[in-house]
Amino acid sequence: MAQTTKRQRTRSRDDDAPIIPILARKVREVEAKAQGGKVGPTNRTKFQVIALLMREERARVKADTEINDGTRAELLKRLDGIAQILAKTAARDTSLIALLEPDASVSTVAQRFRRDWLLESGAELSPDELIITREAAPAPVLSENQVVPPSVKSRQLANPFLAPDLTPPAPSSAPVRRLANWELLGPLFKSFEYGAGGQAASMELPDAPRIDRLAPRGLEIMKHQASFVEAVRHGHREFLLADEPGLGKTAQSVLAASVADAYPLLAVVPNVVKMNWAREVERWTPHRRATVIHGDGATLDAFADVVIVNYDVLDRHMNWLSTLGFKGMVVDEAHFIKNLQSQRSKNVLALAESIRRGTRDPLMLALTGTPLINDIDDFRAIWKFLGWIDGDKPSSALLAELEENGLTPADTGFYAAARRTVIDLGIVRRRKVDVASDLPAKRIADLPVELDDEFGRSIRAAERELGHRLADRFRALVAARDLRVGDLDDDQRDAFIRAVAKSELEESKSSKSGDNVFTMVRRIGQAKAGLAADYAAQLARSAGKVVFFAKHIDVMDSAEAAFAANDLRTVSIRGDQSAVARQSAIDAFNNDPDVHIAVCSLTAAGVGVNLQAASNVVLAELSWTAAEQTQAIDRVHRIGQEEPVTAWRIIAAHTIDARIAELIDSKQGLAARALDGADVEPGSADSVQLDALQHLIRQALDGRL
Repeated sequence: MAQTTKRQRTRSRDDDAPIIPILARKVREVEAKAQGGKVGPTNRTKFQVIALLMREERARVKADTEINDGTRAELLKRLDGIAQILAKTAARDTSLIALLEPDASVSTVAQRFRRDWLLESGAELSPDELIITREAAPAPVLSENQVVPPSVKSRQLANPFLAPDLTPPAPSSAPVRRLANWELLGPLFKSFEYGAGGQAASMELPDAPRIDRLAPRGLEIMKHQASFVEAVRHGHREFLLADEPGLGKTAQSVLAASVADAYPLLAVVPNVVKMNWAREVERWTPHRRATVIHGDGATLDAFADVVIVNYDVLDRHMNWLSTLGFKGMVVDEAHFIKNLQSQRSKNVLALAESIRRGTRDPLMLALTGTPLINDIDDFRAIWKFLGWIDGDKPSSALLAELEENGLTPADTGFYAAARRTVIDLGIVRRRKVDVASDLPAKRIADLPVELDDEFGRSIRAAERELGHRLADRFRALVAARDLRVGDLDDDQRDAFIRAVAKSELEESKSSKSGDNVFTMVRRIGQAKAGLAADYAAQLARSAGKVVFFAKHIDVMDSAEAAFAANDLRTVSIRGDQSAVARQSAIDAFNNDPDVHIAVCSLTAAGVGVNLQAASNVVLAELSWTAAEQTQAIDRVHRIGQEEPVTAWRIIAAHTIDARIAELIDSKQGLAARALDGADVEPGSADSVQLDALQHLIRQALDGRL
């Protein structure tokens, strides 16, 4: 788009700039679409091209010495009119503003629009502008601080040579004849815009086996999950798994790797879910080991079956990751790589290519509920990752499938057939409403997060100090009774621990300073705020409205600032609001499609509020009672709700936060036993705070803190 256009026009009676009436017509088309609702992918692209050509034409008009001042003023006025319409359109759909950024990527579709409109205006274009090409994404620029964790060196010494792949080569693809001279990527992308025919973008999957032989004892996978894993068992190896959030994409991926024996497996995931990934590997495939890369990888186990790394630290581990001989790769929240010019995308695509070179038919999974964020061209990076396209052309396998259709882009049936062909390569998309019968009416999912920054380390240090202080009080109390700690039986030990915890709890309730269980939990909430907000923002963009609960005002403030920075509109439901203001916020959330997130106080919005417009709840901070947590979730899960509800609890791993989550669950189990007759252990009758303090004391006494 940066190349200079040579324009030789024949002046007409109404125009010294023939492109202006074309832009005026196109901008009215986009404006009309915006007035009818959200702007679709094609018109988003038109919006960007109109803005680009308008800027080019403004610069040309200002610099053209052959135009007199009066004509120049008139042309600039007309361009200003186009700019005003663009501004009004962007005000209706604020996501369009991102297309005006200087670093916004310009797709081949946009380049084609620009070329065609300029030719329509009579401009003479250079050969470079007539031929639309897209350069392959440049290779990643490796970070200067490349690291090799100690365990990687140990693995390399233990097995310096990768085992050769002796799998027979795949049969050669069918020869390309009809489509040899066609530009196909544009029509393929367009087929998803126009070729749907009312059909879901999901490949046909095998029936789920009648007997679940995959889930470990005590667990059960749902039918839609079993169907996906069955497709892997039948030999399919490349998938865009685009199920809506809450349908268990992580579990499906973990089981797919087990069925395909795709070990070692590399999982590239957002920071907020990497701990949950490790837990899901352990949960669904307990015979396999997972390791998480934190920072420079000092704690990495390079002999593990599944290596989990977040996007943010991937660049410093690129050198050694390509040497481990991965047999599969999962990219979670794959829309994160949609910008091919970003370092994140370059890293992911480079690793995918190295895995393909080293392994025949590896398992490649792209997971995202929102593969398309702004434009149909957002498919490009994901398809590159999956190996469906090569540079600016379909892969040989895809091209062979298109040849078999017997159609070209000039044929009316091409788009529907091409769309089906791409879907059959491995696109799987299920919605909650489609599999509602397989889902529980209400589900609580925990997302452990690692607080590995300086703030997180200070929290763990303060937690250790509190535990050791309470352990010293325990020893002092035992000594005051003329007893020795080593002589206590289990009942005596528990009684002393409970006495110390109860005393500490009473003091903490009246204390205005110092570290106690309440200040610890508040600091953990502050540390989790950013990660919880990131996850809620992902849900809002992929699954619709979200209710975000927090205990403390500063956590709510921090989350609201993060949402505003991501152009997500919010309403706030707090304790200091009037009844009118609160109801206004509730109505806006339930009825205004442009309000994405309700940021709610656990105590102020936990009762008497109906927020059924959402089916996802994020609990950024944990409650002290199971009843309070249930009440919060039930603001969404109530009469009028038409979709299954998922509550996502953000839990700080390796802190007292994790123990509090377990205690809350035990209290719910107690309620289920007492009220529903469920066969569960009754658990402790103490409060969560008291139980948490007792847990902290026991850890300190046993040297585990």
